[in-house]
Amino acid sequence: GRRLSRHGGADAAWAILTTDTRPKEVAVEFRAGDATCVVGGMAKGAGMIAPNLATMLAFFTTDAAVEAPLLRRALAEAVGESLNRITVDGDTSTNDCAVVLASGARPAPAIDREGPSFDAFRRALMDAARQLARMLVRDGEGVTRVAEVRVEGARTAAEADRVARTVAESPLVKTALHGGDPNWGRVLAAVGRSGVPLEVSRVSIWIGDVHVAQGGAARDYVETTAAAAMREDPVRLRIRLGEGDATGWMWTSDFSHGYVDVNAHYRS
Repeated sequence: GRRLSRHGGADAAWAILTTDTRPKEVAVEFRAGDATCVVGGMAKGAGMIAPNLATMLAFFTTDAAVEAPLLRRALAEAVGESLNRITVDGDTSTNDCAVVLASGARPAPAIDREGPSFDAFRRALMDAARQLARMLVRDGEGVTRVAEVRVEGARTAAEADRVARTVAESPLVKTALHGGDPNWGRVLAAVGRSGVPLEVSRVSIWIGDVHVAQGGAARDYVETTAAAAMREDPVRLRIRLGEGDATGWMWTSDFSHGYVDVNAHYRS
């Protein structure tokens, strides 16, 4: 108790780490009435990271006075569009947690209903959550490269998310990502085994801006250009299903020798 301090945030961000290599902290300002308020956040997580949190811990605070039901709603929305869309290895555990606390310490009108102040808070919380989510993926165990998987043209958002998740968690896609190999066949194979009914003749795949596959077959593209797109930061994998208008996305990382080294000798 003697070490508790108003200035201990950075120490706390270090204290919660496990196999992370660096702390993750963020602060985002927003306007509530005539006052400038802040959303702060810190998180940890390096392995056993998959959608729906896993071993991740995330703590958000704000100095605005936000009523509890609105806090819960904003947190669920923010986590659903950030921390639940990241994967390092597709594995999960039971100690995941994301919380938001409002102190009301800032002299500002209370946020107790929908309106401009609540919308500003929601946007700030979403921004903070997405920044932390990116940090978590980049500092995943053994990570050397990150990728954004976007799916468009699905029948429903749930189906788009399912395809994106299957691609993002495919060991073959993730090892190709590590090697910088523009292996669109591995992406297509993951799409095909996602469990979402689709017609392969409608499927197109892009790596960065390079249209590499159409109708389940290779297009005429320059291999060196596609390989260069696999070295972008982040790598951008885009899949068009041609089944509807719904979209979905995930952030993922590569599988490297470093990931195996960490987890082959994890117990201490």
